[in-house]
Amino acid sequence: MKSAQEDAYLEFVSARAKALYRSAYTLAAGDAHLAEDLVQETFSRIYVHWGRVSRADSPAAYAQTVMVRTFLSLRRRRSTAERPTGTVPDSADSSAHDSTLRITLMDALSQLPPRDRAVLLLRYWEGHTIEETARTLKLSNSAIRSQGTRALARLRALLGESLSDLVPH
Repeated sequence: MKSAQEDAYLEFVSARAKALYRSAYTLAAGDAHLAEDLVQETFSRIYVHWGRVSRADSPAAYAQTVMVRTFLSLRRRRSTAERPTGTVPDSADSSAHDSTLRITLMDALSQLPPRDRAVLLLRYWEGHTIEETARTLKLSNSAIRSQGTRALARLRALLGESLSDLVPH
């Protein structure tokens, strides 16, 4: 028989899985497999410490922090056996959900350093404050401001005129 703690954990996972996946997908610059791995690793880490996490002011914010830190940690490791290829495998469903705009944006995000992606995700996608983002990334508020400004400038430079062609007027 399941305990109340296990039920609470399963309820949390059920409630937060989609939102965490969307964030992970953005961090991973459109790499669905990496996004799934990030979410799985996040939930695994949270499960181990669920007693403490469930008593936190915001378990959802705790999960977001764990996911971002896991992502940054994975990006720092250079020993991964996975290697990018120049071809995209055929998929069973060429999903109508992905628009040209989303693909272009994800491609540009993939060219940014991982920490820049993390700052952009937390500040502009998730809508976190500078202070929340600084806490999550263990940086100062001024570092978040300057890194966010530089990351946006890099993203704009990468997108160039192509973005205005894709956005309906």
